Amino acid sequence: MRIALAQIVTGRDTAANLEKVERYAADAADAGASLVVFPEATMRAFGNSLVDIAEPIEGPWAARIREIAASHSITVVAGMFTPGGEGRVVNTLLVAGREANTEYDKIHLYDAFGFKESDTVEPGTGPVTFELDNVTFGLTTCYDVRFPGLYVANADAGAQVNIVCASWGAGPGKNEQWDLLVRARALDSTTYVLAAGQGDPSTLGIDNPKNAPLGIGHSAVISPLGEVLQQAGGNEELLVADIDPDVVRQTRDKLPVLANRRL
Repeated sequence: MRIALAQIVTGRDTAANLEKVERYAADAADAGASLVVFPEATMRAFGNSLVDIAEPIEGPWAARIREIAASHSITVVAGMFTPGGEGRVVNTLLVAGREANTEYDKIHLYDAFGFKESDTVEPGTGPVTFELDNVTFGLTTCYDVRFPGLYVANADAGAQVNIVCASWGAGPGKNEQWDLLVRARALDSTTYVLAAGQGDPSTLGIDNPKNAPLGIGHSAVISPLGEVLQQAGGNEELLVADIDPDVVRQTRDKLPVLANRRL
């Protein structure tokens, strides 16, 4: 199965962000991918108001993503914001395609490194998986990658691939932590990990005066044994890779960590 990761840098303009989604989705389809994964906050970058653009999953922004997916015969995963309670939003991953149509709400909120996502975002309540071309995918978002139990729960639900969409905060050691975590989660769950992050905004001359988590790049495709199969730098980029669910089966035969669990 051929997949693509679209490492993009989004901004405040939701329409401009959709144009970027369409361009990268078209490139992914032309490359033969049946799935293209965009980052967290594809709808609008962090550091901007979110409550004023949050829309239901049936709203016009999600509808446009579905149109893009249909017009290019590709399944799209993209980060958006849906309405929450008490003036907050929900950090949602939308899945839109010919077979798979679902959504995942980010469970673990980024209340760390001086940022407090829970001030403006309402947490999700449970794991979500979906199937495409007889492959099962688990969904996770950014800070979720620090919680291995979610990746194992997705594997227990049948996932051969875990997706993590991120807008990773920059800072000392953060690149190294991201690289380590996405590889560790693959080993924990013996799944492929498709790690799609926002690119580094500084590569486009974008300042970050609010020190918001705008992205560092380093999107990657990781094997079930934690090998880096492909990895991006900081610039906007499309990664294309082939994954094989039989490799997951072979890995679990050799390294049966899920079957060997005692706790």
